[in-house]
Amino acid sequence: MARPRRIVLIRHGESEGNVDETIYERVPDHALTLTARGREQARAAGVELRGLFGVERVQVYVSPYTRTWQTLELLDLESARIRVMEEPRLREQDWGNLQDVEDIRRQRKLRDEYGHFYYRFTQGESGADAYDRVGAFFETLHRNFQRADYPPNVLLVGHGLLMRLFCMRWFHWSVDEFEALSNPDNGEMRTLNLGPDGRYTLDRPFDRWT
Repeated sequence: MARPRRIVLIRHGESEGNVDETIYERVPDHALTLTARGREQARAAGVELRGLFGVERVQVYVSPYTRTWQTLELLDLESARIRVMEEPRLREQDWGNLQDVEDIRRQRKLRDEYGHFYYRFTQGESGADAYDRVGAFFETLHRNFQRADYPPNVLLVGHGLLMRLFCMRWFHWSVDEFEALSNPDNGEMRTLNLGPDGRYTLDRPFDRWT
C-alpha cells in the first residue's frame, strides 16, 4: 500500500456567506463565491503549500462547491504535479435550500443546546449525516492507497466542519471530543503526517471552544 506521507486539509477562503448571512436567501450555498479577502487567503495558503510539496506529486480531492474550486485554483499548484478529483462527499453540511436567515439563527441556538453532531437542520443534515459521508469517502481513499503510483501527498480542499469530521473519523475521536472543537478559520490548514511507526499525527490541534 502506497500510503501518502502527508494528508493536508484546507478550508476554503472567506466566502460571501461568511460576511453576509442574508445572501443565503438569494444564492444557493454551493454557488457562493470567494470575497477579495478570501482570494488573498487562498493565494497565501498556496505559497505555503508549494513550499511544503516542492517537486512532489499531489492527489487533490475538492468539494464541488464554487468557493472550494476557486480556492484550489488560487493555490496555483503546478498542474503537471497534481491529479484532481472532484469529491461530492466532501461538500459542506447541508442546511437546506434557499434559507430563511432568522430561522437558521433560531436553529443554530437549538443546535448549540442539542449538540452539533446530532442536530439535524430542517430539510438538511446533521453532523452525524455528514460524518457518514466522510466514512464512505474513506473507503474510496483507502482503495486509492492500493495503487502503486499513488502520490506521496494528499490535499483535501473543503470546509471547516468536514475537516473536523475527517479527523474525528481518522483518529477515532469521540462525539464529546468533536463537540469541544472549533472549525478552523478560512484558508487555514491541518496536516496529518505519517510517522516512522506507520501512524499519522496531526501537526497542530483544533482550537477548543468548550
